[in-house]
Amino acid sequence: MRIIGALALLACLPLCAAERTTISLNGEWQITDSKAPTPLPTKFDHTTPVPGLAHSSTPAFPDVDQFDSRQVIQNRVSKGMLPKSALVRNAGVSHQARDYFWYHRSFDVGAKRAVATLRINKAQFGAAVWLNGVKVGDHLPCFSAAIFDVTSQLKWNATNELVVRIGAHPGVLPETVSAGTDFEKNRWTPGIYDSVSLALSDNPAIETVQVAPKIADSSIVVQVKLRNAGAAAVKFPLVHRVHAWKGSANVGEVRVQAELGPGEEKTFTHTVKIPDAKLWWPEDPQLYVVESSTGGDSVSTRFGMREIRFDTPTKRAYLNGRVYFLRGSNVTLHRFFEDPKSGTLPWNEAWVRKLLVDIPKQMRWNAFRFCIGPVPDQWLDIADEAGLLIQNEYFVWTGHGWHGDEDQVHFDANEMISEYKEWMRDNWNHPSVAIWDANNETWDPMFGEQIIPAVRALDLSNRPWENSYNAPAGPDDPVEDHPYEFYDMAQGGAEFSMTTFEHPGGKAPGAPTGHALILNEYGWTWI
Repeated sequence: MRIIGALALLACLPLCAAERTTISLNGEWQITDSKAPTPLPTKFDHTTPVPGLAHSSTPAFPDVDQFDSRQVIQNRVSKGMLPKSALVRNAGVSHQARDYFWYHRSFDVGAKRAVATLRINKAQFGAAVWLNGVKVGDHLPCFSAAIFDVTSQLKWNATNELVVRIGAHPGVLPETVSAGTDFEKNRWTPGIYDSVSLALSDNPAIETVQVAPKIADSSIVVQVKLRNAGAAAVKFPLVHRVHAWKGSANVGEVRVQAELGPGEEKTFTHTVKIPDAKLWWPEDPQLYVVESSTGGDSVSTRFGMREIRFDTPTKRAYLNGRVYFLRGSNVTLHRFFEDPKSGTLPWNEAWVRKLLVDIPKQMRWNAFRFCIGPVPDQWLDIADEAGLLIQNEYFVWTGHGWHGDEDQVHFDANEMISEYKEWMRDNWNHPSVAIWDANNETWDPMFGEQIIPAVRALDLSNRPWENSYNAPAGPDDPVEDHPYEFYDMAQGGAEFSMTTFEHPGGKAPGAPTGHALILNEYGWTWI
């Protein structure tokens, strides 16, 4: 869900009581560290940027990202760099004197509203929240938003004190929670690495919005989850109004009467016609906004009119009904986090636009795979505006028995289904998100047999899924192959030729099945 221009609403209170007010909590926070998970610190002697990483704190913390993952230890043992006794079964081994970082900041709010919701878009490793000294809750997943109802803990017309505790390394999380698996990552840097905000509204509150374009009849399906936090039933007009992102003229609208009982949550689904809607293309990324309102809350959701699918008989990708070729490379942002020079660049809009848009467009690229860790929401906003197609990968990499079956990482299906639901909720309105990528170079039938089928229908846009080394989960899902012909040539193999890419290398078991093929790892072209 993308909320636009919400800060401007601050000036409306209390006159515009029907509107949502969103307060950004980004900026400079105080920070400290500890070995124990309790008690709350009483002194914060460092500062750090939010969004950002703990390695950008002032003054700097020693050994802030020193952690050897289980996969890296396996690699070192296989190369004779460590004895076999160094192997571990947990997430890995920490080489720092802390287990936690504590973030703190204060903020003011005005007149009382019925609902207050705190949102931490992404933090690793895990997040626990206290507001005004009261524990609000925990959110352990590292790659999706932590959302907390803080209505009862908030002080109205007063200053509030917010504390967020995160793990200093993946080892503090339960083994069932995915903190990222990577055979080549040497540093694991913690931080609140995406935006933090507080949303204030009245009843009924809008919890989620999903917009699914239907280009065949120039319409959208809008699905909203609403909650009545009050003690009395409410009847209200539910309105969805559509306009161009850079325009205000109404191009489509639905208005219905709805009702919620005391404390009731309910999902409403409606179709909004948009006559002669302009399609979203990488060459012309037209964007729209649907304004959803309940009379007590309002949310602006940006979307694009586009549909993407793959077709097994033709082995092609189709964008808006036309054969379309994806050209680009990979962005491994969490690898860049390891670089001491990365600093705050991943949150510098000008730098991100140069990386994603200016340079790639000169090379006629139109696509990226975001892999080995998710990006901040701002990156997908920019991709929406620039017309990039994104293969959006979840941070799972188990390999294919590289170090023996006994050293394979096996995930908990229920936990992964829960995490994938949140991940999809956070990303499904981005037209740039073209492919759900369940994992990287992972061999585990559970993803295709249990996890993807459990969540697939949640996406009303029915995007394709990619399942890496596992068989494709759907009849028209693509498969990816990682041929690395440059590497083979460097080792004395056959001379590289572009025609090599016309035939699947078969390194991924799905490659010979005849499904459409994506070659997204073919050399050491990493950004």
